[in-house]
Amino acid sequence: MASHPQHTGPGTRKLPSADAEDPALYREEFRRRLPESLDNLRGPNHGVVELPLHLAWSGMTSYDLSNPRRRMGLYRTILHEGLHDDLPRCLNQDLLLQLGPVLRTLVGRTVRPVWEDAFPELASRTR
Repeated sequence: MASHPQHTGPGTRKLPSADAEDPALYREEFRRRLPESLDNLRGPNHGVVELPLHLAWSGMTSYDLSNPRRRMGLYRTILHEGLHDDLPRCLNQDLLLQLGPVLRTLVGRTVRPVWEDAFPELASRTR
């Protein structure tokens, strides 16, 4: 039996596990979330970002962008948990490109190729 995304609340979805019978389904869920262009990522590049519970369900909801570890944690969380409408609001193109080389080592093996296939400039910054 194939694993399918499940709705867990308003605007949220539980993804199948990475070990699901159909890893392509898992990747497709992340592809559907992507912005059309990195230019659409106009989130904050300074200050404190407060995440809604559907993004920060694991605990931490407040991230100070001046703190490098917190900034990296915020971006990792958003790349994994963010829905299509969250990405332009929460991510900043310049910060994503700046964090890319390290961030790619912190995100899951499903998330990274989806983003790098869609936006080759993220992959090229690591070479």
